[in-house]
Amino acid sequence: MSAEAKRKAASALARRLGVVLGAVGLAAPLTVAIGGTAQAAACTTRTGPYQKNVEEFLGRPVDGRQSAADCRAIRSYQTKNGISPDIGYAGPVTWAAMQAETTRRDPDAAGKCPVDKGRVACVDLSRQISWIQDGKAVKFGPVPVRTGRKGYATRTGAKKIYWRSADHWSTLYNIRMPYAQFFDGGQAFHAIAGSVWSPPGSHGCVNMRTGDAKKYWSMLHNGDNVFVYGRKPGT
Repeated sequence: MSAEAKRKAASALARRLGVVLGAVGLAAPLTVAIGGTAQAAACTTRTGPYQKNVEEFLGRPVDGRQSAADCRAIRSYQTKNGISPDIGYAGPVTWAAMQAETTRRDPDAAGKCPVDKGRVACVDLSRQISWIQDGKAVKFGPVPVRTGRKGYATRTGAKKIYWRSADHWSTLYNIRMPYAQFFDGGQAFHAIAGSVWSPPGSHGCVNMRTGDAKKYWSMLHNGDNVFVYGRKPGT
């Protein structure tokens, strides 16, 4: 791979991880190198802080100690995903990429959102993500969301959508709430014009990107289930 190709791949990964890690609330620092040359780096013998996690993810024997075979497997993953330097070190960037991949595969791997209620819109406050599932099958998402700030927490528990307003206007906050679907008092899924990653958060609603809110609008109806759990970091 040329230096320019590696730079572009690493830059793309940095952008992608910045989005996904913000969405799922991962705390691992993001330090993907996007500069430098394409010189081949030696495979490291160092054991990384996420050695066991990475070994398990890659299906390697889990002993927490770096081996030559471990390094080759980790390095292969890093090269495939544009992580630089690709020296086979089980560091925070590699583990963060693997966590993000796991979340995309199965956001409800922990089994916290009900699977016996038919269609459910799940909201994980801890990771700041939401998705729609039918039983155990994820039908849309996960997508990043912005929930209630400190003092305006999005309330947890089992809810149901009871009112929908595609072009809603909040008289309380004097702001548009497109594709609003209310599920608990004044709390609703709805689109926002700004970034869902901007602090400090909403006044209790589940803020979404326009495309995601529009998709929720098409997939959910009055009476459909909503389940909110976890706790937003910093609240």
